[in-house]
Amino acid sequence: MNLSKYIDFTFLKPTATERDIINICKIAKANSYYSVCVNGAYVSLVKELLKETEAKVCAVIGFPLGAMSTQSKITEAVNAIEDGADEIDMVMNLGYLKSRNYVSVLRDISDVKRAIGDVTLKVIIEISELNKNEIVKACEIAVDANADFVKTSTGFSEGGATLTAVKIMKKTVKDKAKIKASGGIRDFETAVKYLEAGADRIGTSTVLKPEKDTLQKRNSKIYRRYMETSEKSEVSLVDIKDIKVKL
Repeated sequence: MNLSKYIDFTFLKPTATERDIINICKIAKANSYYSVCVNGAYVSLVKELLKETEAKVCAVIGFPLGAMSTQSKITEAVNAIEDGADEIDMVMNLGYLKSRNYVSVLRDISDVKRAIGDVTLKVIIEISELNKNEIVKACEIAVDANADFVKTSTGFSEGGATLTAVKIMKKTVKDKAKIKASGGIRDFETAVKYLEAGADRIGTSTVLKPEKDTLQKRNSKIYRRYMETSEKSEVSLVDIKDIKVKL
């Protein structure tokens, strides 16, 4: 499976340097990723670096807390678009959601969406901070606010994406919005599971390699078990995927 068209290659560390951004753009171009996702300060640089490719530029706003004013988010989003952003990932105001101030949550998202027009808007709901009912409500509000995607995580909280949450999100939004799974997705096999669970996009800062490469190099426990088994019987490298290992 070719994951390239599903990947938002991401680098959002507060210590990100210009050299870091140049490097991730090189990686994104080499792997034909869908987009590069960065903080607003680097949008214009990424746009320049990707100008001869089909890769899109994604900018985060209200990041990573989502607790700033709606006007601040609008200004940040509009500035990012003026600098070349093709997509916007905004953080939902979780305090409003937890307060059950659903009108303010809706207004926060819908005002940003109205300000950016046809530009793709992904709303980060930070699932690690929500229970099941809150995840459902967050998704319902995002859909009502005309968001294009709901996204699992910022990657800055205690937890990242989970398959259970993605399934809940998919059941809630159906075909009314798409889903971006992000946070802690660091290998090819896990990314595929998220796509099978209903995700339409994967946010990651890791170059995801196919299983044939990762089984040996990335999962030392399985590889060690394979080596032990191969000494006792003739087991081909193809058969390694069938070896049961208690992790």
